[in-house]
Amino acid sequence: MKKCILLILLFCSFLSFSQQQEFTLVSWNIRDFGKTKNSKELDQIAEIVRDVDLIAVQEVVAGYGGAQAVARLTDILNRKGSKWDYVISNPTNSSKYVTERYAFIWKTTNIKIKNRGTLIVALDSEVEREPFTINFYLDQKVLKVINFHSRPHNKNPETEISAISHHIINAIKGPVLFAGDFNVVEQDPVFDALKGKGFTPALVGQKTTLKRTCTGLNYLNYAIDNIFYSKEIIFLESGVLDFVLTCDQLDQARKLSDHLPVFIKFSLY
Repeated sequence: MKKCILLILLFCSFLSFSQQQEFTLVSWNIRDFGKTKNSKELDQIAEIVRDVDLIAVQEVVAGYGGAQAVARLTDILNRKGSKWDYVISNPTNSSKYVTERYAFIWKTTNIKIKNRGTLIVALDSEVEREPFTINFYLDQKVLKVINFHSRPHNKNPETEISAISHHIINAIKGPVLFAGDFNVVEQDPVFDALKGKGFTPALVGQKTTLKRTCTGLNYLNYAIDNIFYSKEIIFLESGVLDFVLTCDQLDQARKLSDHLPVFIKFSLY
């Protein structure tokens, strides 16, 4: 009898696990995302991401054109079969020509919000572009997503990543996705503090930026875009959405961005 009850409990546990809601988040540095993107290019971007659930965008231009581009992209997505919503951050408190905005765009069927997100102002003095964070409610479970675009690789982004990592470790609890363009590879020791607290990079050694011209048949350059997920998240799959595919498409692809979108498929315990 006890064995039978145990088997029933195990079956119910398995059934509950197998019915976990799955989500896919994409993180994408869409270069100079603003007035430079015409309707055709916005439609191409929408086609690339239409099947995911949540999008974290970096490099939205700080002026009106950036917010307008995010709104236009969301409108195009809304005409492709699902209902989407979006939030845009305030401009980062950065030096001239470095200030940007961030954006989140998501399908509203299973993802809700209770506020419009915030820049992490506590990090203002330690980073060039302070990260943008928001709590998403996924099937009544709370997921915090942090969206970040670091300073260039030759301007010591490691100090920014270190400051943000310590903020995450000391001030944030529960499921977290830390997504963005880090300008640092995930093997760098600067990520050791996060890894030591149970965070894992979704991608390992995956190049994500586009060269200006192909070397042989290779159009990928640096492995600097990633998504770090906390131990409270069930990892299912990750990769890049390669919209280039062949060298003869490289010039056209770079009109959308010089970065590939990176993704993680996951569920929550």
